[in-house]
Amino acid sequence: MEEERKLTIALVAHDNMKHDLAEWVAWNWEKLLGYHLICTGTTGRMVEKTLQERRPAEYDADVAQITLLKSGPLGGDQQLGSRIAEGKIDILIFFWDPMQAQPHDVDVKALLRLATLYNVPTAINRSSADLLISSPLFGHYVPVVKDYKSYIERTVKL
Repeated sequence: MEEERKLTIALVAHDNMKHDLAEWVAWNWEKLLGYHLICTGTTGRMVEKTLQERRPAEYDADVAQITLLKSGPLGGDQQLGSRIAEGKIDILIFFWDPMQAQPHDVDVKALLRLATLYNVPTAINRSSADLLISSPLFGHYVPVVKDYKSYIERTVKL
């Protein structure tokens, strides 16, 4: 019998939003333990610390697997985008800062574009993350991805 694949949740937060994401992770730690978490570097270290502080000792064996990528401005956003394009990210939780320009705004825009293109359920703030994680579909939803075959095979005039 084939083992069910553990879904992958990407967690990202801009610096001014890391506190909000840490609170959200602390509030939802029990649900998150059942998933593979993938985070950009600084956010990932914060998520690890938050989970270690929140979970009781009896949950040690059930600790969520966390993969740390590079920091967002150092390529972490692009690494996440690559994984989205490869179908390796199931859910994106991205607490972005709408009040401050980021040095890697183009990477952020590209990440959100890919999440939209590949129909990855995405939360961009605490309210949408709360709604997403509390949905009865959370962990079971399989998004329909548009077939881009005609786009790939189109004829381009040179």
